[in-house]
Amino acid sequence: MSKEIVAPMPGTIINILVNVGDEILEYQDVLILEAMKMENAIPSADAGTVKEIKVNVNDKVATNQVLMVLE
Repeated sequence: MSKEIVAPMPGTIINILVNVGDEILEYQDVLILEAMKMENAIPSADAGTVKEIKVNVNDKVATNQVLMVLE
């Protein structure tokens, strides 16, 4: 079953810390989102393998936008 990592707030992606195929742990930071001039580390709520990364560095994202898909 796929699990999605979503943006908790609107902002700009400034760094992606994982790659497709990487095994990640629960609560591991997967990317950095800049919002209101603050850098926010976005963690995964679940462990799994990164199946798809739906954003790129410098992308603007909205609240609840899907950022990554895990399997």
